[in-house]
Amino acid sequence: MSLVDQFHAGGFFMYFILLFGLLTTGFIIERGIVLYTRYKAVKKDFRRNVLAFISAGDFAGAKAYITECGADKTSVGRVVLAGLRQRENASGDEALQARMDEQLNREISFYDRRTGFLAMFGNVATLFGLLGTVTGLISSFAGVASASPVERANLLSQGISEALNSTAFGLIAAIPALVAYAVFQNKTERIVSDITEAASELYHDLLFYTENQQSIDTGVVIADATKATETSTARN
Repeated sequence: MSLVDQFHAGGFFMYFILLFGLLTTGFIIERGIVLYTRYKAVKKDFRRNVLAFISAGDFAGAKAYITECGADKTSVGRVVLAGLRQRENASGDEALQARMDEQLNREISFYDRRTGFLAMFGNVATLFGLLGTVTGLISSFAGVASASPVERANLLSQGISEALNSTAFGLIAAIPALVAYAVFQNKTERIVSDITEAASELYHDLLFYTENQQSIDTGVVIADATKATETSTARN
């Protein structure tokens, strides 16, 4: 029996299983492209070079560097650019954090969206397979009860074939979806962790150097980025 014959033998619910199998394939391709080709990490010396401009108060130079080195095409680079533009407007620390958080959430959403659908597709395909199994067994035993002795063997074999094929195709559709979900979810968590950590470090650096610059006139120099954050919080 060919694969097509097995598909038709599985009954009505096989078309729903096929639909979710096709959706799974499309989502796996799309998520794979986004997570493994679209994500780019910044260079190792990115933070040091950006800090050189920020410490000198040259926000325009920092923005130009980010663009020239191609970091504006990375998630971390876009978050830092958002913070630099906000700081150039002489806005407060709360506005700076809000703007960087807004851009950070936008970047995270780009990598995190749609992945959860794969888990749903896998679960629903399994349930349709189970539903096909139940209906196949019901039709099998119902037919046996009302059929003549000559027809019983044929009806019983058809019902069992429908049940088993439905189960098999449901699992075939579900397993890749659930495996891909686990792999992509792990990859997404690593990406989100990298972006969040880098953006947080650069936010504190930006806050630290601008707070120090503002404190020169008063003769108070803040020792580190953590202290800058505490000072900013108290001030606001």
